[in-house]
Amino acid sequence: MNFAKQLWRSTAALRGAFVLNSPLRQMSAISMIPMKPLEGVPPSPVELDKLYKRVELEMRGIDPAVLLSYSWFCIAAASHLGIEVTKSWTLRKAEKERHTLLRCVHIYKKHRVQYEIRTYFRFIHIQRLTGSTCDTYLEYIERNLPEGCALKVTKIECQHLPDHIKPPMEE
Repeated sequence: MNFAKQLWRSTAALRGAFVLNSPLRQMSAISMIPMKPLEGVPPSPVELDKLYKRVELEMRGIDPAVLLSYSWFCIAAASHLGIEVTKSWTLRKAEKERHTLLRCVHIYKKHRVQYEIRTYFRFIHIQRLTGSTCDTYLEYIERNLPEGCALKVTKIECQHLPDHIKPPMEE
């Protein structure tokens, strides 16, 4: 048995002769015949892709260096996909949220501690996107969102005018 396997592996010409005469080879040629389309079944309607006039990305975080690095990443990803970035900016000051707590719960009202949370913002505006490009881009940047950052996306979609609104008549 081992001799037959070794002979089979070593001689390509012998293998080719068996494969050409085998019924599997003949059946594969038969299955290549194109099938007729079904009659009476209407063709499926083509769904058009959405168009977005502008997509606004708002990034929030507690570390301004991480936000700056992530905004560079978002802009670089947009340039690789051929997406036009129109604006990228940051707020000058961070939002400060202060909490005051008593050091001791029971007495000593004069002794208090203040804690401060600073939230930094960065904004990116992207214009003229299709729905599929927008979905691909957003999925990519959301999967690479660093810790301590949040992303808010606002999409402005282009739509057709409704039928009941007509253009002004020229006289």
